[in-house]
Amino acid sequence: MAIETQPEQAHGAGASGPAGPRRRPWWMRPAIHTAIAGAVVGYLLGHLLGNFLASSSVATQYPNITLSDSSDWPIVLGYAFGVVGWLVGLGVFNDVFRQVIGRPVSAEAEEETEPVNVGVAKYFRFHLDHKVVGIQYLVGMIIYFCTAGLFAMAIRAELLSPTYHLFSSSTYIEIVGEHGTMMMMLMTSAVLGPFGNYLVPLMIGSKRVAFPRMEALSFWLTPMAFLILLSGLLLGGWPFGWTGYAPLSIESTLGADSYAFAFGLMGVSIILLGFNLVVTIICYRAPGMRWSRIPIFAWAMLTTGFLLVLAAPVLVGGMYMMLMDRTAQTAFFVDQLGGSSYLYENLFWFFGHPEVYILVLPAFGVVMEILPVFCRKPLFGYKVGAAGMIGVSLLSFFVWQHHLFVSGINPDMRPVFMLTTELISVPTGFVYLVALGTLWKAKIRFTVPMLFALGMLFNFLIGGVTGVFLSDVPADTTEHGSFFVLAHFHYTIMGGLIFAFMAACYYWLPKMMGIRLNQTLGRWHFWTMFVFFNATFLPLFGIGMAGQPRRVFEYARNLETANDWVSIASFCLGGSILIFLINFVWSTVISRVREEGNPWRSRGLEWQVSSPPPADDFAYVPVVLSAPYEYGTPGAPPVADLNPPVGVVSAAYAEPETTRAEA
Repeated sequence: MAIETQPEQAHGAGASGPAGPRRRPWWMRPAIHTAIAGAVVGYLLGHLLGNFLASSSVATQYPNITLSDSSDWPIVLGYAFGVVGWLVGLGVFNDVFRQVIGRPVSAEAEEETEPVNVGVAKYFRFHLDHKVVGIQYLVGMIIYFCTAGLFAMAIRAELLSPTYHLFSSSTYIEIVGEHGTMMMMLMTSAVLGPFGNYLVPLMIGSKRVAFPRMEALSFWLTPMAFLILLSGLLLGGWPFGWTGYAPLSIESTLGADSYAFAFGLMGVSIILLGFNLVVTIICYRAPGMRWSRIPIFAWAMLTTGFLLVLAAPVLVGGMYMMLMDRTAQTAFFVDQLGGSSYLYENLFWFFGHPEVYILVLPAFGVVMEILPVFCRKPLFGYKVGAAGMIGVSLLSFFVWQHHLFVSGINPDMRPVFMLTTELISVPTGFVYLVALGTLWKAKIRFTVPMLFALGMLFNFLIGGVTGVFLSDVPADTTEHGSFFVLAHFHYTIMGGLIFAFMAACYYWLPKMMGIRLNQTLGRWHFWTMFVFFNATFLPLFGIGMAGQPRRVFEYARNLETANDWVSIASFCLGGSILIFLINFVWSTVISRVREEGNPWRSRGLEWQVSSPPPADDFAYVPVVLSAPYEYGTPGAPPVADLNPPVGVVSAAYAEPETTRAEA
């Protein structure tokens, strides 16, 4: 593409020399500072427009029901215009505008589309290199997780005493809602965002993802969702936890607008993320990358991507239906006006239960990718593991109503959903047995990534077994809404997802940054996190069976000692995360011990290039020769030929899939 250049200028910022075109000064180039300015301007414009609409509208009075007043309009439109201003400030639409008016892509835009090394500044821009987006996601997810963890510390500080209170009842439920919503909303992308975006193209032999702009956009929506969610604290929070059940959410304070808008915005982000990963894995595999040679981590990304694409639109629709009820006085979820609050529960959990597997499947993908490397043996039952993931993703759409066993569900439907809930444990068990079979008679190297992988398997077993109790109607009726459910959920999600996230950090950061985290601090991190995680959540099963409900800050005095134990253990658990943060900052910013090779001696295709990878991932499109898990197999060929003749690669791409797989 031709690039227009300007004559050399003698003076002034932006003057160019003979080597290149004129460039604007840094403060005028799209980056996070211009995005913040755009968001502020957009919010003010939207707020003014909302005030105008609210003042000019005629309030409609409904008998026997209190709907939110017109003050919701300025908040919702402020958020909407603020998001648009944020994206405009980032330069998301720059090239679109240029093409609309018929102008060529400028030199600066050309630079932005090339995955070149432009220093740390590239991580604060709308960048189209999947590796840059992966690092952006990684730092973002750490920030979101730690913020949600601080809210959890506040919850446990309040529960130190059943009578002495640090917060009022309304403030306490606001903190509970912020913690739960932030964890379930933003941590959906904990593995898919950083490691899916960064590693999937490398694992399948591609030089990029299918839709680079969509990938970058999926990340830059998350900071706005995070800030909008936090702003809800300034608007009175929301008193309905993280589930947003109507009619309470329709009649609630202005903070409910923050909840619904942020949750819906994050839903758009994960739809884009999932769709991009699915298309990349299906269409951008290197020659020879058969379905039977795809890394198990890529299988996890593929099945999770389908869940995101199919389930998240229902969530987005539900959230914006809630906003319409709150602003335009529609009645989707208002029973007295012909709507149905029960409809909201179905819409929410139709996404909400696949959401559990959206979190768990990537965790299993990480663990099963790590186990063969440190067991030095092939992955046991590779095809069974892939089939188990497919089975989990399919069955996850048939279990959502077990969350409604005590919400007025037709009693005749209870056995159906009890059966489907118990059936989903079968493909989940397949995946778990693949992991155990890989460990059987293996010569295990207990590295830090391996320790976290084993910790994930231990924690998920407890979460899975206790989940069987809650799938049965009589047990669920007894324990629903208690700390038993909370303990089960945290063993499944935090014990699964977060332990796998830490395993992925210690395993792949040498690849992603060319820097190895301190292994001594890593071991301290694992053992403190593992011990205090179990010390925190294991007693909650007993506390729940003793009758303590969730989301209530007063409880029976005889449970004070147990709650004190849990709170102190949770503070120590927070300290273990602090060890990780110290290790991360020390290793990546201060000590920066380089790791440019393949420290784990992995056969994975992503480890066959330098660390960090070159700008274009591969000098040539590789030709895949074997599966990535042939450890200990005599005469196993290398995983791929990284420098095939150009004609061979071109011919391989031109042939049908069946012929190409034999290349």
